[in-house]
Amino acid sequence: MTEYAEVEVLRVYCGESDRSDGRPVYEVIVEEARRHGAAGATVLRGVLGFGAGSLVHTAKLLRLSEDLPMVVEIVDRPERIDAVLPRIEAVIRGGLITRQSGITARFHCPVRVRDVMATTVATASRDTPLPVVMDMLVSHDNKAVLVIEPDGAVAGIVTGGDVLMRGGMAARLSLQDILPEDIRKNERDKISGRTAGEVMTSPVVTINDRTSLRDAAQLMTGKGLKRLPVVDAAGELVGLVSRVDILRAASDLAPSAQALPRFTAGLFQQARDVMITDVPAASPDTPLHQVVAAIVASPLRRVVVVDADGTVRGIVLDSDLLRRCGPARKPGLVEALFSFGKPEEAGACPTGSAAEVMEPNVLTIHEDATLMEVLQKMLAAKVKRLVVVDDAGKLLGMVDREAILRVIAGAR
Repeated sequence: MTEYAEVEVLRVYCGESDRSDGRPVYEVIVEEARRHGAAGATVLRGVLGFGAGSLVHTAKLLRLSEDLPMVVEIVDRPERIDAVLPRIEAVIRGGLITRQSGITARFHCPVRVRDVMATTVATASRDTPLPVVMDMLVSHDNKAVLVIEPDGAVAGIVTGGDVLMRGGMAARLSLQDILPEDIRKNERDKISGRTAGEVMTSPVVTINDRTSLRDAAQLMTGKGLKRLPVVDAAGELVGLVSRVDILRAASDLAPSAQALPRFTAGLFQQARDVMITDVPAASPDTPLHQVVAAIVASPLRRVVVVDADGTVRGIVLDSDLLRRCGPARKPGLVEALFSFGKPEEAGACPTGSAAEVMEPNVLTIHEDATLMEVLQKMLAAKVKRLVVVDDAGKLLGMVDREAILRVIAGAR
């Protein structure tokens, strides 16, 4: 049976003749609701009523029929009501707004991009200095800045990957704050004088706000993208949807899995079905230079530390290395990890062993766990990958976000 979800009802009472910038208020409200991702809005035209001023409006009197009472009703999830309400309040100059909670509803349509997208998007122009864009990338959750033309068209998108590939930086965004001060300054100097237009990805792949999340997942996996600008039917930018938005929606819909089988059914596969088995591993006494070499050589950017029988004892990430190594060893470590695009120029890697820098508290998941369980644990811990183990805690593989998104897209 289809499950019911918690919703709220927002009602806006106004007059038919009420205007906002020359347009009927009820039209402006519906437009704002659509632009900010509301599931839908309905305008009801009354036949009789009066407001605070006690003026009776009725369809029976032809001379008053041009100012009949109007009600705009929006039914959506509480968080979507929270998002659209400030815009509606800015439009209303009179009338009444009510909000009713404690209601459940059954939706017969698939979950769409507009239901989960971020409506607040970081934007820049082509001429925006790249250091400014970098600050925006670090401060925004979706880790993307859209480059907008003067006419409002989306010219391109800048992500951390664009800054690495075209901006000349060596360390990804998440590592910038833990680099030594001199190295961080060197990284910033590389992008000084450059602009968003020089490094952006263009043209941009966009997605319509009414697209289903399954189709959005297929587009992302097919194009190798993590984020998509969202446009409405008129081609206007209305938001940004990310991979994690889709994954979070899948997790939230776990109780309603039967209602949305095409979107969630694949998530009842087990971790072993999609795990990566080629996972770099090391023993606790593996020399640090070998650990670093394994991290650099693997797209997973981490090494699992295991004992002689394969039991997981710890994990080493490049971020862990930078945090745990002292000042004396850190410069050589930075060179070994990044070499600033020129591995042959890397200096000597610091001495030590895996045991000295590993994180002993490893986030693991059992091989029999469903992908829904994997996803929920990832989101709760705010990590991109989990180590897969057997009953004895021995290393079997790793599951990442990309694998789960492919399942949602129907690619596995």
